[in-house]
Amino acid sequence: MKISLKLLSFAIFALATTFAVRAADDEKDFKPLFNGKDLSGWHLRHPNGTPSWSVQPGGILKNTVAKGTHGTDLVSDKKFWNFTVRYEYMTPENANSGFYLRGRHEIQILGDYKSSQATLGGNGSIYNFKAPDKFITKPAGEWQTAEATMIGNKITVVMNGVRIHDNVECNKATGSEIDDKVNEPGPIFLQGDHGTVSFRNIRIKELPKE
Repeated sequence: MKISLKLLSFAIFALATTFAVRAADDEKDFKPLFNGKDLSGWHLRHPNGTPSWSVQPGGILKNTVAKGTHGTDLVSDKKFWNFTVRYEYMTPENANSGFYLRGRHEIQILGDYKSSQATLGGNGSIYNFKAPDKFITKPAGEWQTAEATMIGNKITVVMNGVRIHDNVECNKATGSEIDDKVNEPGPIFLQGDHGTVSFRNIRIKELPKE
């Protein structure tokens, strides 16, 4: 029995070590876009806009927008071409925001759990361009995970562990874009004018230009 327990303990340790190594490899070459401490590397889209963004304990970036008011989009200083970006986000019910790839292609963020429907304007959609393949929204107040890859003009998105867009060709900006120069590098930007949203663990891996 003692030998069996020792073998079981060793197997569990080995398995945990394997998972840890795989997780580390999976995060290889990803660099933080938000440092969890301040807004270094970011700027307001409109310098004189409402400063609605704040850094909360635990490395949380929060945009607070009261009902009937508007905040300001937050834009990365650096521009990107091909990349994979990972982030976590959380909203109240019905809150509306967006995560923009190259500042032109919006991956919609919406507290639409109660709707139970994947739509062109729903959570995880390439806004007003393509609905997610599956409805994946978590309830309000829960953290959700996202991974978006953009290579050339094609977008792949995995949200809450489910692939909801697979190599989708998107040759146009989807609304509220920085500009219409879709064939040029662009920033990441977080939509701040609509509703309250929190982000954490935003990191990006640049990929070779095709």
